[in-house]
Amino acid sequence: MKTDIEIAQRHRMKPIDDLAKKARIPLRSLEHYGRYKAKISFDFITKASARPQGKLILVTAITPTKAGEGKTTTTIGVGDALTLLHKKSMICLREPSMGPVFGIKGGAAGGGYSQVVPMEDINLHFTGDFHAITSANNLVSAILDNHIFSGNTLNIDPQRVVWKRAMDMNDRALRQIEVARGPKNGTPRPDGFQITVASEIMAILCLSKDLEDLKQRVARCIVAYTFDDRPVTLGELGVVGAVAVLLKDAIKPNLVQSLDGTPVLIHGGPFANIALGANSVVATDLALHLSDYVVTEAGFGADLGAEKFFDITCREAGFAPQFVVVVATIRALKMHGGVAKEALKEPDCEALMQGVDNLAKHLENVQQFGVPYAVAINRFPTDSPQEIQTLLDWCEQHNHPAYLSDVYRKGGKGALSLAEHIVTTLKHASPISLQPLYPMHWTPKQKIEHIATHLYGAKDVEYSMIAEEDLARIEHLGYNAAYVCMAKTPNSLSDNEKLYGRPRDFTLHVKEVRLSAGANFVIPLTGSILTMPGLNKQPSALQIDIDTQGAIKGLF
Repeated sequence: MKTDIEIAQRHRMKPIDDLAKKARIPLRSLEHYGRYKAKISFDFITKASARPQGKLILVTAITPTKAGEGKTTTTIGVGDALTLLHKKSMICLREPSMGPVFGIKGGAAGGGYSQVVPMEDINLHFTGDFHAITSANNLVSAILDNHIFSGNTLNIDPQRVVWKRAMDMNDRALRQIEVARGPKNGTPRPDGFQITVASEIMAILCLSKDLEDLKQRVARCIVAYTFDDRPVTLGELGVVGAVAVLLKDAIKPNLVQSLDGTPVLIHGGPFANIALGANSVVATDLALHLSDYVVTEAGFGADLGAEKFFDITCREAGFAPQFVVVVATIRALKMHGGVAKEALKEPDCEALMQGVDNLAKHLENVQQFGVPYAVAINRFPTDSPQEIQTLLDWCEQHNHPAYLSDVYRKGGKGALSLAEHIVTTLKHASPISLQPLYPMHWTPKQKIEHIATHLYGAKDVEYSMIAEEDLARIEHLGYNAAYVCMAKTPNSLSDNEKLYGRPRDFTLHVKEVRLSAGANFVIPLTGSILTMPGLNKQPSALQIDIDTQGAIKGLF
């Protein structure tokens, strides 16, 4: 069978102007990046906001495993299926981070015949958005250290700088470093890098409605504390304008296409285990004003990306999904039932039924938000007919609408039944009112504990001494009403990545709580979560190459 990149490379793409016409975007509002990708200017985005809004469909999933779930592949397939049903549809996705592309995932633009193209560009430098965000983040670090070196009129304590440097690569050696070593280089202090997708600049870009909104959020970012314990903001450093200049193009959504010719907006890329886990508000809102159906995804399982989408992104943006698709695979459910990856090809209905408890919990989580939903069973060639029927029977017995999805092999045709169900449901459903998990007036502790007990299934939450001090400082600074953006392993409902299935009666451990004042959320770091991933022993980069004709290989 052809690899993902071979399928993408052999596909004849439509010129980006044709996609723009299909999406009702005037050509004068395109900023071309070659023949097959373009940015959309804000003059048109502002005008489009007067049009009626379409319906938003959110794709989430069970707890991911090494067996693979195919959430992005399903998102693209559902969008393409709606197009095949002659519906005016668009897809909104995050931009892939190069760290995981060269680390463990390979490509991250869908798979098989359910991809967005040009997939090589999308997975690599694309239109330079990540470079701009990285540069803006590190400009702040450079200005901050230069301020301390040049007299430190803001009275910054070098040992209490909280702004981290960033890069879009998995590099564990940079998690903890010391800067300004040696003579005439400034004041030595501890520092560290986080991956670009965890940068507050990334979160701000994805939450901002326009450049002015972005500048106001950037100005509020806390970069350090003074010797007398006063927070120092990015605005006080006087670098807001320069940051905005670096992001002037990055804030514009990127237009590309799926293999089936559906217009796709790809913009922003925060991880869901340590950040928001959704594409930009600008892109999603624009798509809603350009089409009748918009399909988007939230990273990892419903305990992470979907919760943050409902509780943070939707409240900031003012829109809400009218339908949720929960992706599950028989392979992953068998792993949650105790089967090793090497044995997944063998039929095992007993293990499947043991692992289905993970799906049950995620469906309970989605139900808490009061949105109609369906299960998409992402089909793999190794799934036996008996296993498929067993899972369909379980869903029917528990009143969960479920549809077999075969978009990897068939593209949009593989999700037509699911798409028809979505259209029928939304045709007869009343508009959904947003039902967040927590009210904003609760304290961060109340929000953390409610998420842990009601969404993850924990019995209680334990805080380190550092976390207690962080929460006290956040309360003292007046940020009690901020959102909570949990940082937790995506590989378990708990904070222990080795606990598969549906863990019960566990304790969630909060080791630190960071404040992102510009994004208006606090980040509780739980378990052993890190904001700079590392590479595995055999990273994907070792398999990626380019030949003399310019054809890239190994980018799965």
